[in-house]
Amino acid sequence: MSRRHNKHRDKFSKTLESDAHGLRFATPEIVAQYRARRLKTDVLADISCGIGGQTIFFAKECKKVYAIDIDPEKIELAKKNCALYDVDNVEFIVGDALSENVIKQVADADIIFSDPARPPSEDMRSISNLTPSIDDVMQAYTMTKNFVFEVPPQLTPERIEYDCEKEYLSLNGKLNRLTLYFGDLAKGDRSAITLPEGASFCPKKNAEDKVNVTDVPCQVTDSLLAYAYEIEPSVIKAGLLGEFIDTFGCGCFVHNIDNKRMLMTSDTLLESPFIKLRYKHHQTVDASYGDVNIILHKMGAKKATLRMEIDPVIYWDVRNQIERDLSGDITVQLFGKEGCISILEPI
Repeated sequence: MSRRHNKHRDKFSKTLESDAHGLRFATPEIVAQYRARRLKTDVLADISCGIGGQTIFFAKECKKVYAIDIDPEKIELAKKNCALYDVDNVEFIVGDALSENVIKQVADADIIFSDPARPPSEDMRSISNLTPSIDDVMQAYTMTKNFVFEVPPQLTPERIEYDCEKEYLSLNGKLNRLTLYFGDLAKGDRSAITLPEGASFCPKKNAEDKVNVTDVPCQVTDSLLAYAYEIEPSVIKAGLLGEFIDTFGCGCFVHNIDNKRMLMTSDTLLESPFIKLRYKHHQTVDASYGDVNIILHKMGAKKATLRMEIDPVIYWDVRNQIERDLSGDITVQLFGKEGCISILEPI
């Protein structure tokens, strides 16, 4: 296996067989396990199964799985990988997933799962560039209304013009997957998942009008309170930050740092699996880097990570100036906004 493959090996507990790109694009095992548990059913068809990373875990939860791919080499790899994980309830099909011949073979499927191909790179990811398209798959497989599609996680909810659940998933604090659920599989309009915690956040449907209670506005503050929090990207990308903050009641606010950074802040210490990092807010100062160095000496700090808009060329010059002669044992995060620096200590 090449070096290019090796850096992706930790996505699975066993070493999968792969071609040049299969392992790179394969669904990580922990994500595949979560999704398979959610889609547990009698018969599932996995369109564009690739090397079988997701197929394996569908097979562990479902009575029968069809693994379909137009590339016979990928099907052979999928067979080997399913055998590696000791699953034997998969029927492998080589062919075009939209062909009449393939569709007839999977006529008893309860759920159709599709991870469509997409261009290697785009200036802006588009749902219209998926192959096969969502519309084509749904029109072809008329035996069910329960469809699931994996689409680029860079897509924001308003760019997805389908009546479905848009589930954003973060893994180890980073945005990892966006899955669309149709039919009876949809729990709402938008949802957020965080792994490995396995927590789910999906605003409940309003019993009267049968629509999701979403678009709760965030209360914004110009000042950080006693505590600050970084929120899981799945919540933010799903556009559910207001709904998430609302679960804590009053007293929680959004503090915008710059175009890339924002913090939730409160005067009471909060806990949630969707809080990625928690901080104690020591102080916010309008001061020079040298003045910040003096403050950090008094605090007993040792390291200071810069979380602000700064030219990468001078990042380490500035950081070395701020950390000069620090000898304590505290590591702090410095968030910069409009000439002010907020000193935050991770909890």
